[in-house]
Amino acid sequence: MISKKLFTAVLLSLSISFLSKAQKISLKTTDLVPSQVTVKEGKYKNKNALILEIQGEVTNEKTMAVLKNIDFHNGTIEVTVSGQTNSTASETARGFVGIAFRVAEDISKMEVFYLRPTNGRANDQVRRNHSTQYISWPGYPWEKLRKETPEKYESYADLVPGEWTKVKIEVKDETAKLYVNGATQPTLVINDLKQGGNQRGSIGLWIGPGTLGHFTDLKITKLD
Repeated sequence: MISKKLFTAVLLSLSISFLSKAQKISLKTTDLVPSQVTVKEGKYKNKNALILEIQGEVTNEKTMAVLKNIDFHNGTIEVTVSGQTNSTASETARGFVGIAFRVAEDISKMEVFYLRPTNGRANDQVRRNHSTQYISWPGYPWEKLRKETPEKYESYADLVPGEWTKVKIEVKDETAKLYVNGATQPTLVINDLKQGGNQRGSIGLWIGPGTLGHFTDLKITKLD
C-alpha cells in the first residue's frame, strides 16, 4: 500500500512535469513582431533559420523580433544562435546576438542576455572577459552596469563569430542563469533581475548594432 507521503510526492512530480512541458517554437516571420529590425527566413549552415539585421539608426536596446502569443515568467529558454558583424559594422561592433525575455507587450520593459562572439577568442583578455552580457530595459544598459558594477553582469565564454552556438537561459523569479554550448555550469548568473521577480512577458530574438544574426531551434519550458 502506497504511503500518503509517497503519494503526495508522486502527484507533485506529475504536476511539475505537466506544468513544465517543453514547447518547440516554429520560427516563422508571421509569428514575430519586428522592432527596429528586418526579419527573413533562410538557410544557414544546414539549418532553417531566421535572419535578423537592424533597420536604420537606433538609439535604444529595443532591437529585436518579439514572439506573438507568448506569456513567459519562470522557466527555461533554449535556442541556437549565430552572430557576426555585417558589411556596415563599425570597429566597435562585436556580432551582438541574444535573447530578450519577459518582454512587456509595449516593449517598455525587458531582460536580455546576449553574446559578443568576436570577443570569445580575442587576444585581449579584457575583451574576452566581456564575451557575455546581461542588460535590462529601461535603465540598465551595458555602459551603466559596467561602470557602476564592473564584472558583475559580464563574463567569458568560448565563442566563434558566425558559428552556431547553443544557448540556454534558466529564469526563476529574480534570478536568471545563462548557459553556453551545453555547459553544465552557468557562464553568467544574475541574482537581481532589474525589472523584478514578478515581471512577465514574451520572448524576443535580440541583436545589436552592426550584427547579422541567425536563430534556430527555439524551445521554451514554462514553470508557471
